Amino acid sequence: MPQPAEVIIGRRSLPGLLMLSESPIGLVIFAHGSGSSRFSARNRQAADHLNHLGFATLLFDLLTEAEANDRRNVFDISLLGARVVEAIDWARADARTSALSIGLFGASTGAGAAIVAAAVRPDDVSAVVSRGGRPDLAGEALGAFRAPILLIVGEADREVLELNKSALSRMKGKASLTIVPRAGHLFEEAGTLEDALAAAGDWYERYLRAGRVFFRDRAAAGRALAAKIAKGKPLQPVIYALLRGGVPVAVEIAKSLNAPLDLLFARKIGVPWNEELAAGAVVDGEQPDIVLNEDIMRAVGLTRADIEAGAKTQLREIERRRALYMPGKRPVLARGRTAILVDDGIATGATMRAAIAAVRRRGPQRIIAAAPVASSSAVSALQEIADEVICLAAPHDFGGVGEFYQDFHQLRDEEIIDMLTRLVPAPDGPKGAESGQARQ
Repeated sequence: MPQPAEVIIGRRSLPGLLMLSESPIGLVIFAHGSGSSRFSARNRQAADHLNHLGFATLLFDLLTEAEANDRRNVFDISLLGARVVEAIDWARADARTSALSIGLFGASTGAGAAIVAAAVRPDDVSAVVSRGGRPDLAGEALGAFRAPILLIVGEADREVLELNKSALSRMKGKASLTIVPRAGHLFEEAGTLEDALAAAGDWYERYLRAGRVFFRDRAAAGRALAAKIAKGKPLQPVIYALLRGGVPVAVEIAKSLNAPLDLLFARKIGVPWNEELAAGAVVDGEQPDIVLNEDIMRAVGLTRADIEAGAKTQLREIERRRALYMPGKRPVLARGRTAILVDDGIATGATMRAAIAAVRRRGPQRIIAAAPVASSSAVSALQEIADEVICLAAPHDFGGVGEFYQDFHQLRDEEIIDMLTRLVPAPDGPKGAESGQARQ
């Protein structure tokens, strides 16, 4: 297992330890109880157990040293809940964890804080586990949060057990209570902590693994992707958004890099009975580029003539969108620059391959294909033709792009136009643009 990375959380620079395997299946953020810290032996044992199951873990101090000296803060659930929210927001912003579904693991008063945080960030929390916790301290949040929660209590911890039963009756979502035989409040009896952790692991396997890579929306995915791209410090970048889904992702990247944004009018050529399954793609230009997905063509029995007929239909739609989105505007030059091609996700890679072929003819110094999520097979194929492929996750069991987003609605023309209108044009740099300014 890799060594934990030291991280800093929130406005008060709270220290934390992030354990991240090569391909984690989710992130569990710990909310420890009174008197504990990121070095708590029981929480470290719990984190080790979850790491071996394939989950990333984040243990952090919910209070500064000065705050921890005031015992009232240890029971201030609103304060502790706000700190857990800061940890969630940190995880969503950090490129290493932004694409992971999030679970919370609360102990003692930390359980109440975890429930409050789950109520405040309902779109970001996929599962909660309380070990010997005080969920009753969450107050009104008990009826407001939606994440599936497992309450684990020791059989001998009678007072806390009754408080958990009472809290359970007030919860409206999926909730379950596991009573560990012979266990007291701290699960110090032989084998009881292991039993508790086994139950927690099963809960996360059921509800957190199912969440997989998960973005709130395209803009959130774009901010996370921008952070990863920025680390490479691309020279003289120009951002090319693939319509339509790539636009909100690319807008965030353009703002982060202060780079000009251009549009690539690329359209997938779908199988007649399944438009999402790309048998090819077309990108407009003086000479439109058509890229074939020959494996799909062979599998479904399509000919080159079928693809060309589909290309004509897609080119008509491209012309409509060009007139709508960029009337009278000319493209930003790519020559000598780093061209970053952006989409909201890459399934087969046919559309991105066509886009790369079209942009390559414009003479960029370097081409980066970027997306928040892509299939592992598409990444392998694109690495052969792009100078670099950047994505936050590339699962092997890729189904469709939409399954990785909470909000994946079909973007309307009005939304695209509004995004482009509100984006402040970035300078084109010394290489310039045909129009003298970035097209928005």
